[in-house]
Amino acid sequence: MSRNLIPPVKPTTGALALETIGLTKRFGSFTAMDQVDMKVAPGTVHALLGENGAGKSTLVKCVAGFQRAEEGSILIDGHEQVLANPVAARALGIGMVYQHFTLAPGMTVAENLLLAADRVPFFIDWRAKRAELSAFLATTPFQLDLDACPSELAAGEKQKLELLKQLYLKPRLLILDEPTSVLTPQEADEVLGHVREFARSGHCTVIIITHKFREVMAYADSVTVLRRGRAVHHGRVADTTPALLAQAMMGEAAAPPKPLQSGRSHAQADSAMPLALQVLGLTANGDRGTVALHGVDLTVRCGEMLGVAGVSGNGQRELVEALVGQRVRLAGQVKVMGEPYLASRLENHRLKVRSLPEEPLHNACVGALSVAENMALRDFDQAPLSRKGLLQFAAWRQRARDWIAEYGVKTQGENALISSLSGGNVQRAVLARELAGEINILIAANPVFGLDFAAVEEIHARMRQVCQRGAGVLLISEDLDELLELCDRIVVMSEGRIVFETNAAQANRKELGAHMGGGTHHAHPDRAEKATA
Repeated sequence: MSRNLIPPVKPTTGALALETIGLTKRFGSFTAMDQVDMKVAPGTVHALLGENGAGKSTLVKCVAGFQRAEEGSILIDGHEQVLANPVAARALGIGMVYQHFTLAPGMTVAENLLLAADRVPFFIDWRAKRAELSAFLATTPFQLDLDACPSELAAGEKQKLELLKQLYLKPRLLILDEPTSVLTPQEADEVLGHVREFARSGHCTVIIITHKFREVMAYADSVTVLRRGRAVHHGRVADTTPALLAQAMMGEAAAPPKPLQSGRSHAQADSAMPLALQVLGLTANGDRGTVALHGVDLTVRCGEMLGVAGVSGNGQRELVEALVGQRVRLAGQVKVMGEPYLASRLENHRLKVRSLPEEPLHNACVGALSVAENMALRDFDQAPLSRKGLLQFAAWRQRARDWIAEYGVKTQGENALISSLSGGNVQRAVLARELAGEINILIAANPVFGLDFAAVEEIHARMRQVCQRGAGVLLISEDLDELLELCDRIVVMSEGRIVFETNAAQANRKELGAHMGGGTHHAHPDRAEKATA
């Protein structure tokens, strides 16, 4: 990359034009990004698609100054630039909102907004700054309490604050990494609609990394698809389809994605089937000592998949933790196959309860242990993994090798630390452990969050198989598309209560979103409108 550059005179505002030419980035012998060309017109929303490991993050990190490409050029408004660090990128008006939160948890919303700037004054006139921040918030569709701390905010509110941090700096290029993963459908439409209008008004150019074809088709002007570090497709969104985009992501031999449908493709659960899971009046406190679950009732029949929808922070995490034994229950009862269930390890084995928690590396694994050791956590003390009290490590490793092959876990081997695996491969390893043997009830919380197209399809297929084998599945997800595609019934949680229930085949996206946002009172499922195609 040339270093004899004459920096252009940069306007202080206005959308910029971005072009990458032959951009290549290597990590040792591994080429993460290989000769990538991409053009992003000013004032447009440009979608960036690709599986995990396709090079999306590497590309945007080079543009944002967090990584330096070994070959190729980055052009801003037609002039080559050396983006040696994030400060240099920020000086050109490039900002990025990450998928994982980067907030200072002990500081207020107002302080987090001010910290986003490159320089913070030694003395702050808080009366003037608060007036300025209030005026800024009035220009956005988001309303946050300036005195609240991120630790008090729901995940959706944290995501909005991350976006506000960048909008406050008036970026010329805004990069968004999975910006709607914790938002309701209405909030997602609101956020993306605002970002699109912001771009079309000429204030900013936007690059959005997403796995959701619906968001690409509805809000992006153009799209680039990466596969194995190479750019394999460029074009206008108006000239493509989700099937063609999926084909580009996966290769020509890939099957196009199935059209989104309400309800599962296999038969609906029989109402005469026994109850796999019964939750009666479940009450539990949240992390701050106040009640987070208010008398939750729900049932899951054998062969049925029940979806729990809701904006993050409305009691879903507390529900899962109370069910699997990670949170004390204040009141209520949980039954599995008609028997009381207190989530002891003995009951897990006897009643055949399995779980796929959110963030499996932190909630279902021991990062310092190997893949084989993590796969043995459930039954390490049972035959054939243990004989007469002696652990049979050779059996652990052999079974791990079998599961690695069956589930397509990409790892250097069964002895590799599980923390060295990508998110999708950690999830595959946990899947192999949790789906082995007979199952009565599977509790899955956001099981495909942040995973690529192939991993999502595989995990969904295996969850369907669990139902087909006669087990019940409780699926907690913030992705309404996922619930509509997989589930027989859907309930909505809001403020720690079940506020709505409907058959998935009768579900109406807007009505579900309204209940998720707390905008309506209890409604009878019979009044749900038929979902439109």
